[in-house]
Amino acid sequence: MSDEVRKDLDKNEPVLRAEDQARVDHVISTGVNSTDKKPFRPILLVVLLISVVTGFSLLSQLLARMAGVY
Repeated sequence: MSDEVRKDLDKNEPVLRAEDQARVDHVISTGVNSTDKKPFRPILLVVLLISVVTGFSLLSQLLARMAGVY
């Protein structure tokens, strides 16, 4: 590093304004997982999976009948 850059880094002057620094401190102190989330519902996921697979199966049966395969 050059001496000029090192002198700029050594200064104890704040880089942010006081209200901006307060916001940054608040975000850092809250943590990443502090957001309230809905609980994971695996039953809903299974029902959705079964309905999508059933829908695609019925669609394929319909297309096969229209094409004359059956």
